[in-house]
Amino acid sequence: MALGMLAGKAILVTGATSGIGRATAIGLADEGAQLLLVGRTPERIEETRAEIRRRTGRDDAVLLRADLSSKRGVRALADEVKARTGRLDVLVNNAGVTLLSRQTTEDGLEATFATNHLAYFLLTGLLLPLLRASGRARIVSVASDAHRFGRLDFDDLQNERRYRGMRVYGQSKTANILWNAELARRLEGSGITANCLHPGGIQSNLGRGNGRLLDGVQTLISKLFLKPPEEGARTSLYLASSPEVEGVTGRYFARCREHRAARHATDPELARRLWTESEELVGLRYP
Repeated sequence: MALGMLAGKAILVTGATSGIGRATAIGLADEGAQLLLVGRTPERIEETRAEIRRRTGRDDAVLLRADLSSKRGVRALADEVKARTGRLDVLVNNAGVTLLSRQTTEDGLEATFATNHLAYFLLTGLLLPLLRASGRARIVSVASDAHRFGRLDFDDLQNERRYRGMRVYGQSKTANILWNAELARRLEGSGITANCLHPGGIQSNLGRGNGRLLDGVQTLISKLFLKPPEEGARTSLYLASSPEVEGVTGRYFARCREHRAARHATDPELARRLWTESEELVGLRYP
């Protein structure tokens, strides 16, 4: 990417405190973007800003704290973003969790689905006026090839009957891809594009928080077998800035190239049904 390609562009990145999110934020800062960075803890967000300063010399990122597992947290974040800027050129939906045991949010929703899908759905819907104000905006959402083993069960979206951590994670990523396609369809002709991506097997904090032993195993596996976060951020950066994907929308990418998602993640009927279910769960109808 050419130096300064994103100069003056207002870009919001969720999950910017570690891993792919932090690497994405650094890459965007290096291209001149005006960043709004979202994380759960002030300390981790400050660490990201310090790393951006060290790597790029930039010290102008806006830091925003939010718990994206809750509808209240997502709405509060959207209000703060609107108070900070009158437009958004790029929204990078990156934050995500993997939980080996079932947990619920303050809203009573299964936490993986709430954080990985419903937060994308609600935040994007709330920020659509800012994206429209840009004229030609991009929505970039981090999904995963884990969707291939995660068919949605609409009779048990909250996984109350049976919970298997990685299958539930895969379902949330299937939801990302289905929602992205339906979002692109609904935004056709608006000047806003929406694409999602598989970042690859990347070293990150995804999957942490499941106990000291399991976290230790995750760290060891990550160091031995997974690629550094900078590798995982490449496709996010490509979709956020490359002129090669200007006007391209509703697609699924990996390694900066379009890929075919699994059949159960490309069914337009399932996408429309998920959209309706998501509207009911978050209490929002898109403008």
